This record gives sequence, C-alpha cells and structure tokens, in this order.
Amino acid sequence: MSSEPGQTFGGPTGASRSDNEFGMTSPVTANGQLSCTSETTLSPQQMIELYRYLKLTRLVEERLVNLYRQTKVVGGVFRSLGQEATAVGTAYALEERDFVTPLIRDLGAVLVKGIRPRDVIAQYMAKAWGPSEGRDLNIHFGDMSKGFIGPISHLGDMIPVMTGITLGARLQKKDICAMAYIGDGGTSTGAFHEGLNFAAVQRLPLIVVAEYNHYAYSTPTSKQTAVKHLAEKASGYGIPGYIVDGNDVIACYETAKKAVDFARNGGGAVLIEAKTYRRRGHAEHDDQRYVPAGEIEYWAEQNDPIDRFERFLVDGKIAEPEDFDRITTEINGGLDEDVAWAESSPMPEPERAAYGVFDNALVAPALRPKVFGRNG
Repeated sequence: MSSEPGQTFGGPTGASRSDNEFGMTSPVTANGQLSCTSETTLSPQQMIELYRYLKLTRLVEERLVNLYRQTKVVGGVFRSLGQEATAVGTAYALEERDFVTPLIRDLGAVLVKGIRPRDVIAQYMAKAWGPSEGRDLNIHFGDMSKGFIGPISHLGDMIPVMTGITLGARLQKKDICAMAYIGDGGTSTGAFHEGLNFAAVQRLPLIVVAEYNHYAYSTPTSKQTAVKHLAEKASGYGIPGYIVDGNDVIACYETAKKAVDFARNGGGAVLIEAKTYRRRGHAEHDDQRYVPAGEIEYWAEQNDPIDRFERFLVDGKIAEPEDFDRITTEINGGLDEDVAWAESSPMPEPERAAYGVFDNALVAPALRPKVFGRNG
C-alpha cells in the first residue's frame, strides 16, 4: 500500500469521472450527477444492507431532532447529515470481533456494530432504560460484547485508548482490528499524535478514520492545520495514508476493507482521510453563521451520499425507487416503536448514579449518607 496522499481505491471502469475541489475524481452518471464507484467486492444484498444503514442513520437523527425540539432530549443533538457514508461504509468493513470507537457524529458506525436505535434514543433522552441509565448522553456509552467502545468528549483521546486495545489483544493472542474516528480538528491534538505514533511503532492493527468535514466546530480546516490533506500526516509516522471520497459509501467500504486486511495481516496502523462535508452545525443549537452563503445548499443538492448511492443502485439495476420507499417505510415503522419505548421509560432514580461506577460485585455503591438534623 502506498503512503502517498491522494490515492483512492476503486473507481468505475469506463465511466465518466468528475474532478472535485480536492483534486479527486468521482464517478458520475450519464447525466453528470455524482454516483459511486462500481469496482467493488460487495454483493447486491450487501449493497442493499449498506443502503438500509445509511437511511437508518439519517432517519434516527431526524427523530432525535424532533424530540430535541419538543425538549425531550437532554443536552444537544449532533448530526452527521451529509457525511453518513463515511461512518457506515468504513465500519461495514469490520468483522464482528473487531472494535470501533466513534465520535458523536458517527452514529452510522454505532448502528453497523449492532446497537439498537431505541438504545440511542433512550440515551439521548437520559432515560432509565438507556444504556447508561441517564448517567451520560448521546452516544457516550459502550457495549463491549458488540465491539463498541464509547467515546468521550476529549477529541483525540480515543486514539491511544484504541491503541491500548489492539496492544492488549496482541498480548492475549486475539485476532482483532480496531477502528477509531477523528475529526479534522482532532488530528491537531497531542493525543492523536501520541496514540497513532505508538500504534505505528508497534505495528498495531489500528485504522484511524479522519473525517475532513470542513469545520472544527466553527473553524475552517484550513485555519487549524497547515497540510492540504490530513492523510499527509501519515508520512510522519511511516504508515500508509489514503484519501477517499467520504460521500461514496462503496469507496469508503473498499478503502476500509483493504486497510483492515493490511492491518490484520501484520502491516500495522493505517490512516484514512475521508473527504466529506458537515451540513449541520456542531450541534442543533449552532446556526452556522460562519458558513459562506450557498455552501451548504451546494453540498445538499450536488453531493448527498444517499442520493448518490440511490443513483448507483438504480443505474446498476440493483434496486428501484420503490425499494427505497419500502425500506424507508420499514425503518420508520420500527422507529415509531423505538421512540414510543424510549418515551415510556421512567427517568432514572437519583440513587442509581452511584451504581456502576466501580464493579459492584467487589465495591459497594458509594451512596451519599443521609444528613440528620441536630437536636437542640
């Protein structure tokens, strides 16, 4: 594998291609609309499953926004609108035994790893039936049985955590890979450097997916890192670095699959940069006044990952528009039940906050003692 930035996997044979702002070429349909790469190892059934995950991610987030506007969500809602293909496509390349740690905008990876939408919804609502029983919010929870390591808010810090997981797995002679996601702003942190450097030196099977979505909160990427491509940073660690069209779900899968195979076979760490775009603010409260006029609309109209995949599936006679409608109806039906289930959950009892902090089989919950009034 080459460590030169700018390389992408896949690409349609004999199809038209279009250059984008990054100097990358993307496949287009006969009428000039963006499509997806046709060179893939995915079966038609797998492609339909990928589409379902893409649509599920977007629809779950739409439900969360509705709940947020009804003041039923505790805290903020962090959407991945416009960049769902990156998380879904890369996580789909992992095997069941592998581990993943997402960022707050990588809901798609969480769903691919088998976390139920109802758990995500109850978590956002801080309900007792949520995975953390109201102790934390959004996707700040984990499920070791599904290979899902919950993220924390300190961006970049999960890179050394996943480095430790891959090192521990090696010591236990377990054949696993780990995938950690980081935003463009997070690649400028010390934790990112320390974790990736250690993984590179130890040749650990860690794949870091860096999402170039144009903004670190409100700071343009060009204002917080000097390199044009985040993948260029891979050369400083002596590991392969690849750039992929983050809105092409098939390209994301194929890139990640080759990276996973490389890492699992002893090659060591890999850095993947996904070029994408965040069409919503940092969270729902962010009005995006820092974004140039017309930029969001351009990406929504010209480079939506779900629209691109639908064109590809129709052009390839893998699916018809009626199939998309059916899948959407099925997903919405399940989400109706999930939202009702989450809303029916009680709020957590205050005393439960003391449980699960330590292993309660060894350490009793540290409950606050009752305070009695003084006599006299």
